[in-house]
Amino acid sequence: MRQSHIRKSIIHLALLLFCLTMQQRDTSGQSIAKYAGEFLSIGVGARALALGGAFAAIADDGTAFYWNPAGIGQLLNPQISVMHAEQFAGEINYDFAGIVLPFRDKSTIGFSVIRLGIDGIPDTRNALIDSIELNGRIDEGERLNIDKITFFTNSDYAFYFSFAHKKGSSTFLGANVKLIRRSIGDEGAWGIGFDAGFLTHIGERLTFGANLMDATTTILVWDTASKELISPTLKLGSGYKISSGRFPVSATPIIDADLRFENRRTASNYNVGSVSIDMHYGMELKYQEYGSFRIGYDDIRRMSFGLGVKVRKMVIDYAFTSFDEIGELGNSHRVSLAYNFKSETFGRSN
Repeated sequence: MRQSHIRKSIIHLALLLFCLTMQQRDTSGQSIAKYAGEFLSIGVGARALALGGAFAAIADDGTAFYWNPAGIGQLLNPQISVMHAEQFAGEINYDFAGIVLPFRDKSTIGFSVIRLGIDGIPDTRNALIDSIELNGRIDEGERLNIDKITFFTNSDYAFYFSFAHKKGSSTFLGANVKLIRRSIGDEGAWGIGFDAGFLTHIGERLTFGANLMDATTTILVWDTASKELISPTLKLGSGYKISSGRFPVSATPIIDADLRFENRRTASNYNVGSVSIDMHYGMELKYQEYGSFRIGYDDIRRMSFGLGVKVRKMVIDYAFTSFDEIGELGNSHRVSLAYNFKSETFGRSN
């Protein structure tokens, strides 16, 4: 019980420090905010997360809107996808749901929702019994009035409206319009952003993908009239499928690079001037269309593993990431479900 309370305190303290320090404001009240859109960098889909986030070049399911919106153009039938993840010993809930609808011969539309939430964060600002030093801080001999401690919720939402179109026989273009809602206690913010994606197959084995996230710089406007800017991120990826006609097994190594323009020097794998580069590596072993094993290595040097199973029209994916080396934060488990269905209005043959 004591360890559980310590773990919760660590999580809540980290969140409060993050909220207080993620902004750098200029004199006009508009913030540079390097980490304003950090919740959008977590990613969706157990398959992609098991691959360490290396997915921009092979995105071909209902989660493709996030990694590369051009990828949803590869779906032949409508698909509904959902994911639930618990991070940091269950203190953070991260959920996703979406639907992709192919229509006509070469176009695809989609709608998706992402939510990250932390509940039960203690607010002690009005609970201090400051009877000795009268300095607004807890000093020796002073305490908190437990009855005056209140609790609040931090929640972030992103609503994606996606479109993809096939050009020629092997190239896809895509775009997202996304609405962002952030709230911390009684304060909230709204924002709007745009993503643009490109994916192409070079022969039967090599694929290349690019996704410019927050292409025009996403603006968040808070209730207090302050503003935050989310700078663009360019996600580049490539995958190569290795297979033999003699065996029903294929292997696809993937590599992704995230290029950011926020001068993240110490918080990135590499940097050139104000441009930071974060790398993602993955490998997917697939047995026909029935099952997959995945391994990945992400930009913060974590190994991930995962499995995928297809049962008729249902696809079940699982991903595991360990946080044990960070102390009391536990492990992350992600489970995704995808259901493919037939429709007279939506779908196509190839």
